[in-house]
Amino acid sequence: MLDNKVRTWIDPVIDKIALKLARAGISANTVTIFGFITGAVAALEIAFENYYAGIVLILISRLADGLDGAVARVNKKTDLGGFLDITLDFFFYGMIPLAFMFANPAANALAGGTLIFTFYTTGASFLAFALMAEKRGIDDDARGSKSLVYTTGLAEATETIIVFIAFCLFPQWFSEIAYGFAALCLITVTARIWLAVQTFTD
Repeated sequence: MLDNKVRTWIDPVIDKIALKLARAGISANTVTIFGFITGAVAALEIAFENYYAGIVLILISRLADGLDGAVARVNKKTDLGGFLDITLDFFFYGMIPLAFMFANPAANALAGGTLIFTFYTTGASFLAFALMAEKRGIDDDARGSKSLVYTTGLAEATETIIVFIAFCLFPQWFSEIAYGFAALCLITVTARIWLAVQTFTD
């Protein structure tokens, strides 16, 4: 929901940094892998209840996630790069709730498991829609040049980052925040299914 608006603010800065990285010979895949490793360290810090360190590392990780596509546009987009970007993003989105489950299993296990389930459903609907859109030759550059067709929803990358930071700032409210965001994820899936019915019905 917020991704398009946020992109208008940060894209000029991201593009300038990406140009410098590309000129320095740093590949988009290197940036993607760096972002994933940083996200994994963030999850490790959160698991040991170092929540403020987790916030910093989450932000660095997501900055890298924005930079990799911009670097790829300067150099050349590749299918491998698109695959790594999507796959490692889903790893990251699952690791953070899992880290909170490790930090406090008794309080967070059910809510964290529920949230990961809804991430699974949103991920499946996102990838299935992109696959069918590719098959039909549907393209959408509203979000910039991407490897896949991106569908909008209430629960997108920006909202997820905000929620992850809220988890770190208010770990005692993890369950309440997780259940609320899980509901938004399910609304996103429902809307995406309805969009698919409208788009793909022959």
